[in-house]
Amino acid sequence: MKLPSSLGWALFFACFACSAAELELQGSRLVVSGMLDGTAIKTFTEHLDKGTVRTVVFEDSFGGTAEAAGAFADAIRSSGVETEIRGQCLAACAYAFLAGKTHRFGDGFQVNGVLLPVAAKPTASELAMRWRGGEVHKTLAEFSPASATSAPPAGTTELGAGAVKDNWQPDHGVLFTASPTLFGRIYNAFYCDGTQGRDFSKCERLSDADPFKLGVLTP
Repeated sequence: MKLPSSLGWALFFACFACSAAELELQGSRLVVSGMLDGTAIKTFTEHLDKGTVRTVVFEDSFGGTAEAAGAFADAIRSSGVETEIRGQCLAACAYAFLAGKTHRFGDGFQVNGVLLPVAAKPTASELAMRWRGGEVHKTLAEFSPASATSAPPAGTTELGAGAVKDNWQPDHGVLFTASPTLFGRIYNAFYCDGTQGRDFSKCERLSDADPFKLGVLTP
């Protein structure tokens, strides 16, 4: 069974609008959209430090750097906020999303999807533990360049500027989706090897990969 082609095309065209992360405070919800390249991490952390944000909502965030993913995840974890996805959340966004006290897909008629990068197709046993607790950190470390811990170049002020490119690809990983129907949401999981480009309808469906059982989503 293939991923619905409508989602593949939606992701393909939406990527043309990819830009640096943008933040919008909506009451107790902080909406994050765009690429997690680190340029907004200072402002993001300041919002969470105030203690008024209860939920971080990732809306159509199509990747970013492993370094930025770790920084967003640390801020989310230390503040104890919940996380939510509205639309698509790929690669860097996915790991930041998993740091929430609870992490859920948002309500509405949109198709929600989260793609977690992997170095290779995970086995059934790897799927069962890969995104729980400390295993999330191990997985993220697989994609962090060795030079990420070195001092930034002189004059560099923004997180991730001048860093070595991460060895992950936003379109290679395990994709979990939730599609709305008249009878509730249908959840599916797919392995995308990267050869499909932005056409996620070509990804391979995974059996027995319920996102709730695997810890990717919380009830």
